[in-house]
Parts: sequence; C-alpha cells; structure tokens
Amino acid sequence: MTKDNNDPLRIQCWSGPRNISTAFMYAWAQRADTTVYDEPIYAQYLARFDRGHPMTSEVLASQSHNIDEVINNIILGPCATPVLFIKQMAHHLRDTRTDFLAHTKNLLLVRDPLDMLRSLSQHMPQCTIDDTGLVEQVELLDAMVAQGQTPTVIDSQWVLRDPENALATLCSRLGIAFDPAMLTWPPGPKPYDGVWADVWYQRVHSSTGFTAHQPNINPLPDINPLPPHLEPVLKAAQPLYNRLMQHALQTPPPR
Repeated sequence: MTKDNNDPLRIQCWSGPRNISTAFMYAWAQRADTTVYDEPIYAQYLARFDRGHPMTSEVLASQSHNIDEVINNIILGPCATPVLFIKQMAHHLRDTRTDFLAHTKNLLLVRDPLDMLRSLSQHMPQCTIDDTGLVEQVELLDAMVAQGQTPTVIDSQWVLRDPENALATLCSRLGIAFDPAMLTWPPGPKPYDGVWADVWYQRVHSSTGFTAHQPNINPLPDINPLPPHLEPVLKAAQPLYNRLMQHALQTPPPR
C-alpha cells in the first residue's frame, strides 16, 4: 500500500480498559481537523471470545464482525478530515491480523495496573490478565521496536496531571499543531460513542475536561482495595506495565 498525499493522518490509540481512553477520544474530537471513531473492532473480538462483557449482544448487533471489512471501510477507509483518530482496546487485537498497523500511527495509552484493576473489577468482577490489554500492548511495543520505530507510550497519570503539556507533546511527536480546544468538551453522551456507552462511560459523560483524581474530596470506586482474588492478575500485569513505561513520553511521579 502506498500513501496518497491526500491520505489523512491515521492515529490508532491502543489502550486498556478504564484508562481515560474515552476522555482522550473526546479531546481529539474537539479538533476541527479530526474525525474520531470508537472501538471499531470490538464486535469482531466479542464474536470470537466470550468474555462476559456487559451489552455483548448490543455490541455484536452494532458493528461488523469481519475484521477485513472494518480495516478497509473504517481504519484505512475514506475520511473527510485531515486527521482520523481511532480509539482501540489492545486486547481486541487478540489472534487477528495486524498488518494494517504499518499504515497508521500507533499510540499506547497505559495506566497503573492497580488503579486499572480496581476500576475494571467494578464492571467485570472476574477479570483476568486477558481483559487488561497489557499483553497485546507489550506485543505492539516489541513489534515497533523490532521495526526500528520509536514507540509512543502515554501514561494516563501524566495526561490527568498536566493535560496541556501532555497533549502538546503528543501532537508535536505526531507532527501536527496542538489545538487548545482539546482541553475541554461538552458534558453528556456523544454521537460517536459506541452503543456500550451507557455501561462504561457514565463518569466521562459528567466531565468537561481532564481532571486529576482528588480522593480526599470525592471518593471514587477505583480507590477501593483490590479484591484478593485479583492479586494474581496484578502480579502478572505489573511487569508488563513496567516494560511499557520504559518508553513513556514522561514518567509519572512516585505513588
């Protein structure tokens, strides 16, 4: 595949669950030059793996189950704007084709696994390492390094702590201008939300920008203790996260 001069900048943000990925998508949607798309390969993943996700039947009914169709029509398909930003969950790549990654800019959005598992277990009490996306994120990282690319790893703590600097740094890495409009968005559901938004997006629907957690002021479910049965998942997740953080654009401060 050769790149057309009129081809948009195609950005895929490969995240794990409960990791500000929706807020990140909302930020990109505020740019006048950008079209966003919410998890276009979710249905093909659920069609192959029964993970007990909420609203599975609705997701399956809302999207194509054919990865080739999704790649050709959405990921590498026509786009009316200069930039296409696609929010993706890394574990949706499991056991499927990945050749299309060579034609997009690929970001890895990560979160401390302790915080992520505390939040994820609210929706999926029996979650495993397979539900975190960390295995696939490390596979993506290693593939990029093997190809001589410089991986772009973004830690969510940095975005929440200093969103303007984080987004400006990322835009510079991608070769585009930072747009201050990325820092705020209107509250409520968005027309580009996936059908699963009612289950997963309640908190971000009440937001109007990136806000660092203030647990002493507004306690949140994901500061609760980790359920004991998830301790082995945390043990498996931590070294994967540490591997990714070796390539982070900025290292967060100690906990």
